[in-house]
Amino acid sequence: MNTEENSFPLIGDKAPELTVQTTHGVKNIPGDYKGKWLVLFSHPADFTPVCTTEFVAFAKRADQFKELNAELLGLSIDQIFSHIKWDEWIEENIDVKIPFPIIADNNGSVARAFGMVHPGKGTNTVRATFLIDPNGFIRIILYYPQEIGRNMDEIVRSLKALQTADKHKVACPANWPDNELIGSRVIIPPATDIETAKKRKEEYECYDWWFCHKELK
Repeated sequence: MNTEENSFPLIGDKAPELTVQTTHGVKNIPGDYKGKWLVLFSHPADFTPVCTTEFVAFAKRADQFKELNAELLGLSIDQIFSHIKWDEWIEENIDVKIPFPIIADNNGSVARAFGMVHPGKGTNTVRATFLIDPNGFIRIILYYPQEIGRNMDEIVRSLKALQTADKHKVACPANWPDNELIGSRVIIPPATDIETAKKRKEEYECYDWWFCHKELK
């Protein structure tokens, strides 16, 4: 096993600092995105059917990401002219304009730095998604195999949940904001001392002192 190709930064790590060539010109990661969230995602190859459906899905949600102060940035180990032609093909044949840049990672250096190279599939990249916060730290990593396209709504939901957790210093339950137990409510971080634990049920709605929740205001 090639440990270099199969290693990748972890949640909480600073995103690797890289200068990349994209369909929208040269970009610096994560520096050019300081103050914004970055959704960096890789796809196996241009002119492939599942990847095309993913790019259309990302494009149709571009405004949602913009509203969440997030920028989209795609990547595959294809040359820039291939990206440009595929971008044109999607607009001409599916009538969808791709509004975000695509990294031309010809030598695979970006894919290796983020652990995106698919084991056993040559230079192809996996369907990796990295949510990078405005300070350049990796907050979520999602991986899918080549055979399965991503759920874009889950990426939007994850971004909203992260921003909510950061802003209000809370945790978000499963399937938030449609949790089976507490709906759109959020979870209060568990008490870490006896005195606080005793007060929890008086201050919040709780199943127990370690499982308290509240409505967002």
